[in-house]
Amino acid sequence: MTSYFDDLETRSPDAREAAQLAGLNAQLAKYAIDPLESLGDLKGLPVLRKSELSKRQAAMPPFGGLPVSNIAHVFQSPGPIYEPGGNSHDWWRMGRFLNACGIGPGDIVQNCFGYHLTPAGMIFENGARAVGAVVLPAGTGQTELQVTAARDVGVTAYAGTPDYLKIILEKADEMGVSLGITRAAVGGGALFPSLRAWYKDRGITCLQCYATADLGNIAYESPAQEGMILDEHMIVEIVTPGTGDPVAPGEVGEVVVTSLNPDYPLIRFATGDLSAILPGASPCGRTNTRIKGWMGRADQTTKIKGMFVRPEQVAQLVAKHDSIARARVVASREGEMDVMTVRIETGASDASAFENSIAEVLKLKGRVELVPPGGLPRDGLVIEDTRTYD
Repeated sequence: MTSYFDDLETRSPDAREAAQLAGLNAQLAKYAIDPLESLGDLKGLPVLRKSELSKRQAAMPPFGGLPVSNIAHVFQSPGPIYEPGGNSHDWWRMGRFLNACGIGPGDIVQNCFGYHLTPAGMIFENGARAVGAVVLPAGTGQTELQVTAARDVGVTAYAGTPDYLKIILEKADEMGVSLGITRAAVGGGALFPSLRAWYKDRGITCLQCYATADLGNIAYESPAQEGMILDEHMIVEIVTPGTGDPVAPGEVGEVVVTSLNPDYPLIRFATGDLSAILPGASPCGRTNTRIKGWMGRADQTTKIKGMFVRPEQVAQLVAKHDSIARARVVASREGEMDVMTVRIETGASDASAFENSIAEVLKLKGRVELVPPGGLPRDGLVIEDTRTYD
């Protein structure tokens, strides 16, 4: 296996900009938008936000009238928002990240991303095929069976959320099973330095990517572990949150992405995530721009255990019970695990009465804390993230 996935990763900035401008103008033509003279002219086009895309999809299902083509799957994410998926070579461009992780022919990847409705499982499976690896489509849950399967088939690499591998390894220890996992490709949540160090102590190199269901892989770590390198088929802008105005170089802002995937052309798609451009190039030799990685949300939407929790969902929970006056979701950490606590302002005394609704509406199980009427702060927050990312 070569060090780089292809020659695109080491091309000159001028060659990259010229190719991306040509790709961008091909995408714009599908919307009958006149070609641009430079990538900098993108700032004059409107930003597409998820809320707008959701409304467009409701009016023109399933994809809101966007020029989608050559797809093999339709996925559903919370909202709901529907995403197309293809099965052509490296459709989501995840192979580039897996190659950077050192995964390739001869590897068996235990893919612990979900395959049910959401695209994450297929995104990583498609990438594994692109690098010639074999996939164990494990999905989530049933940890003891995960350990048994990993041992029996000789799994060498893991793909999934950052903290689930720790659960698998600890279960293997409990069962007295030795596993041969030496590389981990993770996403869907923050990789905390303490957790990366824990894996390193067990002989596992763990790298992370930044990807979304709508866009696929946006940026990824290389063995240099100095920021995240932008994918070669993405144009990324960092803008002032809530606007389309680029921030000064190095400043933190919202990540806005233009995809050069001809089958699903998203122009200036606002991710709602915060990041910043890093100066210079990666020591690994890849020449594309780097970002600092995920630095939080531009709005209150928060990712917990790999799933987004949105303010609209909290509002749905409140509306579901007349006895709930207000609610606040608190994201925290215990050890290396995400914890969700739902604080409910109510006169009720039975917390279990709300557990089923929380799992149904928020798509996650969490702790329930009842507070008396007037007990929640009136500061406008419905989702509070107390985790630190240092």
